[in-house]
Amino acid sequence: MNLRDRLRGLLVRLYARRVEGHLDHDQVPKHIGVIMDGNRRWAKAAGSTTAQGHQAGADKIEEFLGWCSETDVEVVTLWLLSTDNFDRPQAELVPLLGIIEDTVRSLAADGRWRVHHVGATDILPSGLQTVLKEADEATAHVDGIVVNVAIGYGGRQEIADAVRSMLLDAAEKGDSLEAVAEAVDIDLIGKHLYTSAQPDPDLVIRTSGEQRLSGFMLWQTAHSEYYFCDVFWPAFRKVDFLRALRDYAARGRRFGG
Repeated sequence: MNLRDRLRGLLVRLYARRVEGHLDHDQVPKHIGVIMDGNRRWAKAAGSTTAQGHQAGADKIEEFLGWCSETDVEVVTLWLLSTDNFDRPQAELVPLLGIIEDTVRSLAADGRWRVHHVGATDILPSGLQTVLKEADEATAHVDGIVVNVAIGYGGRQEIADAVRSMLLDAAEKGDSLEAVAEAVDIDLIGKHLYTSAQPDPDLVIRTSGEQRLSGFMLWQTAHSEYYFCDVFWPAFRKVDFLRALRDYAARGRRFGG
């Protein structure tokens, strides 16, 4: 690393401390959703392979959760794999699934996080299904940040699954279709979402400069604040995280207003 890079790094750290020192910790979001975008573009810019880009993105997760643990954040939802991602070429998808398996194992072994899968389990490879189940069971007792790993996740799919679960539950109870229709409300559907009993995201961060949700937590983000960052996910820094928190704290939230 040359002198210019060292000086730049020092200035970034000093700036991060300044931002952190001015944060209002009473305004920290309880639930942060993260659309971790830009792994492939980061890899291309760095002259690396796509798999190396995905691995760099996976390596960033532990660092990011460490930053969250320094605040009052209680839930983090990480979008690792969408339902649409299954349309990618096998040459990219197979290594990515392996990286995701290793990431889930690592999160569970860390001991600080309570790992919970959100997504359609039945579309995942059996090996990954097993890893997710074991991670959930192994961390169920952990009194730390709940880390939702959104794998095989799509917002529309989640709502469809919630409605299906609601209808099946009613059928098991012997309720008529008319009774189900009468009982349906926002709270009832919410109880059947992947994130049932969790608070909705207060803040959603998307990296890479794209300014859209792409179907991320469509139901839960009705009143969320959004922060779009131009940095690719593998290059996301603590100062970028602190800027997101500062931006969130400065907003006046008007739920539906």
